[in-house]
Amino acid sequence: MNISHIEHIGIAVESIETAIPFYENMLGLKCYAVEEVKDQKVKTAFFMVGQTKIELLESTDPEGPIGKFIEKKGQGIHHIAYAVDNVDESLEELGEKGVRLIDQKGRKGAEGLNIGFLHPKTTLGVLTEICSK
Repeated sequence: MNISHIEHIGIAVESIETAIPFYENMLGLKCYAVEEVKDQKVKTAFFMVGQTKIELLESTDPEGPIGKFIEKKGQGIHHIAYAVDNVDESLEELGEKGVRLIDQKGRKGAEGLNIGFLHPKTTLGVLTEICSK
Protein backbone atom coordinates (compact mmCIF):
# COMPACT_ATOMS: atom_id res chain seq x y z
CA MET A 1 0.00 0.00 0.00
CA ASN A 2 1.30 3.42 -0.94
CA ILE A 3 -0.16 6.46 0.84
CA SER A 4 0.55 9.55 -1.22
CA HIS A 5 -0.98 12.24 1.02
CA ILE A 6 -3.77 13.13 3.40
CA GLU A 7 -6.76 13.32 1.07
CA HIS A 8 -9.06 15.05 3.51
CA ILE A 9 -10.05 15.57 7.12
CA GLY A 10 -13.75 14.91 7.75
CA ILE A 11 -15.47 17.22 10.23
CA ALA A 12 -18.99 16.49 11.48
CA VAL A 13 -21.18 19.59 11.69
CA GLU A 14 -24.79 20.14 12.62
CA SER A 15 -25.34 22.49 9.66
CA ILE A 16 -23.22 23.03 6.56
CA GLU A 17 -25.01 26.35 5.97
CA THR A 18 -23.85 27.55 9.39
CA ALA A 19 -20.34 26.09 9.11
CA ILE A 20 -19.38 27.33 5.60
CA PRO A 21 -19.28 31.02 6.62
CA PHE A 22 -16.76 30.25 9.38
CA TYR A 23 -14.37 28.58 6.92
CA GLU A 24 -14.89 31.27 4.28
CA ASN A 25 -15.09 34.45 6.39
CA MET A 26 -12.81 33.57 9.29
CA LEU A 27 -10.24 31.31 7.63
CA GLY A 28 -10.39 32.73 4.10
CA LEU A 29 -11.05 29.38 2.45
CA LYS A 30 -13.48 28.92 -0.45
CA CYS A 31 -16.11 26.20 -0.52
CA TYR A 32 -15.77 24.69 -3.99
CA ALA A 33 -18.38 21.92 -3.83
CA VAL A 34 -21.46 20.81 -1.90
CA GLU A 35 -22.73 17.30 -2.55
CA GLU A 36 -25.21 14.86 -1.05
CA VAL A 37 -24.20 11.21 -0.79
CA LYS A 38 -27.60 9.60 -0.31
CA ASP A 39 -26.48 6.06 0.54
CA GLN A 40 -24.28 7.46 3.35
CA LYS A 41 -27.05 9.79 4.58
CA VAL A 42 -24.75 12.79 4.44
CA LYS A 43 -24.33 16.16 2.78
CA THR A 44 -20.74 17.30 2.25
CA ALA A 45 -18.95 20.59 1.60
CA PHE A 46 -15.31 20.82 0.50
CA PHE A 47 -12.47 23.32 0.96
CA MET A 48 -8.88 23.03 -0.31
CA VAL A 49 -5.94 23.71 1.99
CA GLY A 50 -2.84 23.09 -0.11
CA GLN A 51 -3.10 19.50 -1.34
CA THR A 52 -5.49 18.49 1.46
CA LYS A 53 -9.23 18.99 1.65
CA ILE A 54 -11.47 19.79 4.57
CA GLU A 55 -14.75 17.88 4.23
CA LEU A 56 -17.69 19.12 6.27
CA LEU A 57 -20.25 16.39 6.94
CA GLU A 58 -23.89 17.14 7.76
CA SER A 59 -26.27 14.29 8.49
CA THR A 60 -29.36 14.03 6.30
CA ASP A 61 -30.83 11.42 8.68
CA PRO A 62 -30.47 11.38 12.48
CA GLU A 63 -30.02 7.59 12.28
CA GLY A 64 -27.16 7.90 9.77
CA PRO A 65 -23.51 7.61 10.84
CA ILE A 66 -22.93 11.36 11.12
CA GLY A 67 -26.20 11.91 12.97
CA LYS A 68 -25.26 9.23 15.49
CA PHE A 69 -21.72 10.62 15.79
CA ILE A 70 -22.96 14.15 16.56
CA GLU A 71 -25.53 12.81 19.04
CA LYS A 72 -22.83 10.86 20.89
CA LYS A 73 -19.78 13.14 20.59
CA GLY A 74 -20.98 16.50 19.24
CA GLN A 75 -19.49 18.39 16.32
CA GLY A 76 -15.82 17.88 15.53
CA ILE A 77 -13.27 15.80 13.70
CA HIS A 78 -14.91 12.63 12.43
CA HIS A 79 -12.18 10.96 10.37
CA ILE A 80 -8.92 11.33 8.50
CA ALA A 81 -8.63 10.07 4.93
CA TYR A 82 -5.48 8.96 3.14
CA ALA A 83 -5.06 8.76 -0.63
CA VAL A 84 -3.89 5.35 -1.89
CA ASP A 85 -3.38 3.88 -5.34
CA ASN A 86 -6.09 1.23 -5.03
CA VAL A 87 -8.65 1.02 -2.22
CA ASP A 88 -9.58 -2.65 -2.76
CA GLU A 89 -5.94 -3.81 -2.75
CA SER A 90 -5.20 -1.65 0.29
CA LEU A 91 -8.20 -3.00 2.22
CA GLU A 92 -7.13 -6.55 1.44
CA GLU A 93 -3.56 -5.86 2.56
CA LEU A 94 -4.67 -4.16 5.77
CA GLY A 95 -7.11 -6.97 6.55
CA GLU A 96 -4.31 -9.52 6.12
CA LYS A 97 -2.25 -7.48 8.59
CA GLY A 98 -5.02 -7.78 11.17
CA VAL A 99 -6.63 -4.36 10.82
CA ARG A 100 -10.36 -4.52 11.53
CA LEU A 101 -12.18 -3.31 8.43
CA ILE A 102 -15.53 -1.55 8.32
CA ASP A 103 -15.59 -1.99 4.54
CA GLN A 104 -14.33 -5.24 3.02
CA LYS A 105 -14.42 -3.69 -0.47
CA GLY A 106 -14.34 -0.11 -1.70
CA ARG A 107 -17.57 1.80 -2.21
CA LYS A 108 -18.56 5.08 -3.83
CA GLY A 109 -17.90 8.21 -1.81
CA ALA A 110 -18.15 11.95 -2.36
CA GLU A 111 -16.40 13.46 -5.38
CA GLY A 112 -16.55 10.10 -7.15
CA LEU A 113 -13.83 8.58 -4.99
CA ASN A 114 -13.63 4.90 -4.15
CA ILE A 115 -13.50 4.70 -0.34
CA GLY A 116 -13.13 2.23 2.50
CA PHE A 117 -13.09 2.70 6.28
CA LEU A 118 -10.91 1.09 8.94
CA HIS A 119 -12.35 0.53 12.41
CA PRO A 120 -11.02 2.92 15.06
CA LYS A 121 -10.52 0.05 17.52
CA THR A 122 -7.50 -1.03 15.47
CA THR A 123 -6.34 2.42 14.32
CA LEU A 124 -5.52 3.89 17.73
CA GLY A 125 -8.97 5.43 18.16
CA VAL A 126 -9.03 7.32 14.85
CA LEU A 127 -11.71 6.49 12.27
CA THR A 128 -9.54 6.10 9.18
CA GLU A 129 -10.63 6.24 5.55
CA ILE A 130 -8.59 5.27 2.55
CA CYS A 131 -9.59 6.50 -0.89
CA SER A 132 -8.56 6.42 -4.51
CA LYS A 133 -9.76 7.87 -7.80
